[in-house]
Amino acid sequence: MSDTFHWCRTVFFLIPTISAYTIVLGSLSVLSSLRPAGSGSFAHGCARLWSWLILATTGVEVEVHGLERLKSKTTYIFVSNHQSIYDIPVIFWSLPCQLRIIAKESLGRIPFLGWHLRRAGHLLVDRQSPDRGRILGQASQLARDGISLIVFPEGTRSRDGQLGRFKAGSFLLALEADLPLVPVTVIGTCSVMRKGQLSVRPGHVRLVVHDPLQPRDEAGHTVTDARQLAEQVREIIGETVAKYGESCGAEL
Repeated sequence: MSDTFHWCRTVFFLIPTISAYTIVLGSLSVLSSLRPAGSGSFAHGCARLWSWLILATTGVEVEVHGLERLKSKTTYIFVSNHQSIYDIPVIFWSLPCQLRIIAKESLGRIPFLGWHLRRAGHLLVDRQSPDRGRILGQASQLARDGISLIVFPEGTRSRDGQLGRFKAGSFLLALEADLPLVPVTVIGTCSVMRKGQLSVRPGHVRLVVHDPLQPRDEAGHTVTDARQLAEQVREIIGETVAKYGESCGAEL
C-alpha cells in the first residue's frame, strides 16, 4: 500500500485510537496507585493491556524466542536495542515479568502516559545530570519488590535498525545492584515505525531473549567493568541483528 495510505491511517485512525487507550488505561493506572499498599501489579496489567491493544490495532505480530531461559520469581535487568517507540509495547506484552522502565525524564510530562510512569514507579532520568544514587536506590527497592527493569543503553532510537554505542551507565547500575542481566534483541520494529516519520505500518517483529548474565559479585565495580559488560552485551545483540539482516524497510 502507498505511503499516503499509511500516513492517513496513522493520523486519522491510529493516533486517535491509541490516544484513547492511553487516556483510559493511564487513568485507571493512576487511580490504582492511590491505594496505600498496592503492589503495582494492576498498573503493570494496564501497561500490558495498553501494549497489546496498540500491537493488535496496528497489525503487529510478535514472534518471541527464548522465554524458557527466564526463571519464574527472579528479578532481572533486561537490556535491549532500541529501533522504534514500538519496542516498548512489544517488550511489555511479551515478557512474563512485572517491569519498570528507565526512561528520559521528559516522558513524565506527557499527560496520562507520564502520570502512569511516575505513579507506577518507573525510573525517569535527567540525562543532563543523572542522580546515580537516587536511581540505584529506586532500582534496589524495585528489586526487593520482585520487579524487573528494562533499559535501552543506546539512549535513543536507531534510524536504520543498526546498533549504536551502548552507554556504560545502565551496566554500572546492573553491577551495583547485583542482578542478573538479560540481553534482549528486537528485530523489525523500525519497519513498523521509523524514527522521525509519522507513518505506521503493520509488520512482523521478532523478540529474542538471550541467556542471563550474572555479574561478578565483588565490591567496588568500576566504569571500566561496566564498559566491558556493555561491549559483551552489545556483541550478543549485534550478532542477532546481523543474523536477521535487519534494516529499516527490510522485509523479515
